[in-house]
This record gives sequence, structure tokens and C-alpha cells, in this order.
Amino acid sequence: MIKLSNIRCPAAKGRDGLLPAAAQMLGISLSDITEFRLLRLSVDSRKKPDVFFVATAAISVQNEESLLKNTKLAIGRYEPDLYAFPFSCLNADVRPVIVGMGPAGLFAALCLADSGLPCTIIERGRPVEERVRDVTAFWETGVLDESSNVQFGEGGAGAFSDGKLTTGVSDGRIPFVFRQLVRFGAPEDILYLSKPHIGTDKLRGVLKNMRAYLIEKGCDIRFESRLADITVDGGKLSALVIEAAGSTYELPATHLILAPGNSARDTFRMLHRRGLHMEAKGFSVGVRIEHLQSDIDMAQYGQAATLGTLPASDYKLAVHLPSGRSVYTFCVCPGGSVVAATSQRGHTVTNGMSEYARGNTNINGGLLVGVTPDDFGGALFGGVDFQELLERSAFRHGGGGYEAPAQLVRDFLQKRPSVSAGRVMPSYRPAVRFCNLWNVLPGFVCESIAEALPLMDKKIKGFASGDAVLTAVETRSSSPVRIIRDARFMSNIYGIFPCGEGAGYAGGISSAAADGIKCAEALCLSLGAV
Repeated sequence: MIKLSNIRCPAAKGRDGLLPAAAQMLGISLSDITEFRLLRLSVDSRKKPDVFFVATAAISVQNEESLLKNTKLAIGRYEPDLYAFPFSCLNADVRPVIVGMGPAGLFAALCLADSGLPCTIIERGRPVEERVRDVTAFWETGVLDESSNVQFGEGGAGAFSDGKLTTGVSDGRIPFVFRQLVRFGAPEDILYLSKPHIGTDKLRGVLKNMRAYLIEKGCDIRFESRLADITVDGGKLSALVIEAAGSTYELPATHLILAPGNSARDTFRMLHRRGLHMEAKGFSVGVRIEHLQSDIDMAQYGQAATLGTLPASDYKLAVHLPSGRSVYTFCVCPGGSVVAATSQRGHTVTNGMSEYARGNTNINGGLLVGVTPDDFGGALFGGVDFQELLERSAFRHGGGGYEAPAQLVRDFLQKRPSVSAGRVMPSYRPAVRFCNLWNVLPGFVCESIAEALPLMDKKIKGFASGDAVLTAVETRSSSPVRIIRDARFMSNIYGIFPCGEGAGYAGGISSAAADGIKCAEALCLSLGAV
């Protein structure tokens, strides 16, 4: 097969126009192409209203050798670089334990199980189908289950998101992650879209399929089980104390992949008491900003937005302010909704979620301000305390029933309270309570957002539209601590491998999954695997 880049066709022709465009580029007839496989697909809207699909494809053609020799196009042979987990047929006496069943824990378990090391998996939350019922009940009634919610349970926080797979990490394990997701039921287009996503609805099916496979491979999955303590003997991990069904028991363990997610605040404090080395790190806080999807589509695509061939548009914005602060958008959810995402009673937290079709009326994204340890005094758990302070403030100003405080952009910029919605109807459940967010959030956060909005509006016309809705508070963008690990991916306590987003080594589904694979590799090496 050959690899052909920069295949372009007008958006009006849809994706079906890519194959004829490739044939025209190569100077051959359609009948000469025997296979056409997309490797990457994006949308070029820089010169709207002339919007194009742009693709790279692997193509099988007749007279391939002649074409490679004679063409003036920049083409070459298609040579896939396929990562494979480097260990197999292991038969160690050790049974690894994994704490946390988010992307990092899941992919660590998958690789270890496939290599002959089935694990015991500890997850404080519930299986995803039960978790969906718990979360839906919370959104409808305001009754929160602190162990089964948007943060905790099978799949981690990503199970109630857009299922976004974009990442800034360059790692050969990422394509492997995508292939495994497709193996368990994810849409095949994640293999080639420039901005791949699964959607929360399809991700739930993937999680159930992965769980069934892990059980088939010999993994012991223990839901509604919380890591309550650890036992260390001579600087080495020897056992875990697990809390389940109202009691505790000891689980012998010498090799632990610790992937707790960034909301496991009680776990962080317990591990610190047991001598695990960690440090405070920067993170971000802010709000969710919500627009009409049609408005952002028009701003991004121009009149091409009316063709019906283009995907729901999104955005990625960042500005650096004279104050030294950075303000940026995060986890944008086209055609999605703002969701209640707390894991603690008396705290209000927001996040964004989309289904695969991205068919809802609004688009929302995190609008976040960078926070450093200097902002909270540099104490190890100062970031946790800062997050909790904001979440309690949002709860109070929301009226104390998990309604979220909200404000229209026009009113926010004028520092006056909002009283009702405009063109954009807030999607947050159970409801929003309009107020003045300058009374909810720290001054430097509000000032930074107010300064950034007009600058972002210059990049996307209408981003600072007066009717856009700001809903508070978003605090769980990343972990406020990092559990320190060495070149062996191991902590100062021998046998503990800190892993994923909660440990401070990833940000999002793809990078967390890749980090889980790295920790699985490191665990195998620690057992003497070659």
C-alpha cells in the first residue's frame, strides 16, 4: 500500500468525495484503487466559506511500483508502526493489584492479563450500568452517592464526558490504545479522526466489554471496595487494607499499580500518612461556558455550516495575560451538556458530557485559569483545600441543593447578577441558580476570565456573546498533587507504581491509558520479565 497525504475535497461533497479526489491526485481511475483506508481526517475551515475535508490515506493500487517511481507527489509506502505490549506468557507467583478502574487502571489490567498476569482490581465505585442509574438519580433528585458518581466507578470520570481521545502526548502506545478501544466496541473512526471521540453512550458499552474480557482472563474485579490503608514492611509494600460492605479486610500485595483518579482526596491523605512521597502541583479552576452549537458552527465554518456534511464544530483557545496567568478552554463538548460532577456532599462541581452523535443544542467547554502552589501557600494539600473551598462556595451560592451558580457573560463582564437566561438555555441538571459569580469565585479567577473573554472573542466571533452562560465551578481538571515515582515508575515504597491522572502523570483518557501501559511494563520488568 502507498500512503498519500493532503487529499482535499470540498465539504459540500462530504467524505465520499475523498476517494475520487485521491484518484485524481494520483492520475489514475477509480477502478485502479482496490483499497482505500483513512489514516487521518480533519476539516480545514481557514478560508471559509470554502471549507474542505483533508485526509491522509493508505491506498492499494494497481501498478503501485510504477506509481511510486514516477509520480511527482510526495507519497511513499505505507508502513504501520504497531506497538505491542512487550511481554507475554509470563508465569510469576505474584498477583498484581490495581487500585482504580479508570483508563490507567483498565489498560494496565488489560496488558498484564494478556501477558499472563491477571490482576485483582479494587474499585470504590460500581459497575458502569449501576453507576449510570446512580448518577441519573443524583441529577434528578439531588441525592448523591459518594462512592458511585461522575468521579468514582468503572471507567473513571471519563465515562461521563465526551469520551474525547485527543492528547498532546506523543507516544507510540496511543494508537495501541485506540485499537484496543475499537476491539471492545468503540467506533472505528477514532482510528483516523484528527479529533477522535467515543461519546459517553458508546464508551459505556466498551467498558462492559472490557470488564467481561478481564474476568474471562482471570482478573478478580472487586467493586464497592475502597483502599483504606496500606501495610509497609522494611520499605516494601506487603498488604492493602480494603473497606467493603461496612467492614475491612487485609489483602496481601507486593506489587500495586495505584491509579486512584484525581478526586481520591481521602486516599492521597492516607498514603501521605503512610510515608508515600508526593508533592503539590499546579492545576486549573474556573467555569463551564455554554453557547448554542449553531452559533459556534457558524463562527467556525461560515455558511458551510448549513451543508449538513460537517461534524459539530469545537474549539481550543488559550491566552496568556499580562498578569502572567493563562486562561484556556478544556474538555470541550460539542452538542453536549454541563453535568453535576461532585463526589462529596455539600460540594458543587461541574463537568461536560456529550454522546457520540453530539446532537444536543448547546456546546460547552471548561474555561479555566491556571493555579500554582503559590496561590495556596505551597502546602502539600493546599490545592485540595483550595478546590474544596471553591466547591463549597458554589454549593452555597447554588442554594444548597446541588443547583449550580450561573451568570450570563454580559452580566459577568459588568459584575452584576443575572436573573434569567437569554438565547442559551443552561443544560446543567438539576438546575442553575443565576447570581453574580464574582461573589462565588476568587477575585484573580474572575479577573482573569473577564480579561480573557474579549481576547478569545477575537479568535472566535461570538465567544464572548452576552447570552453565553457561565456555570460554576470546575475544579477537577487535573490532580492537585503528584505522587513521586522514579525511573522505574516506582514510588519510594517498593512495589507501588503511581499511575495515571490522579497520580499526576496524565491528563485525559488517552494519556492516562498510555501511562497505565507504561506502569504495566515497569511492573513486568520489576518481576524480572525479559
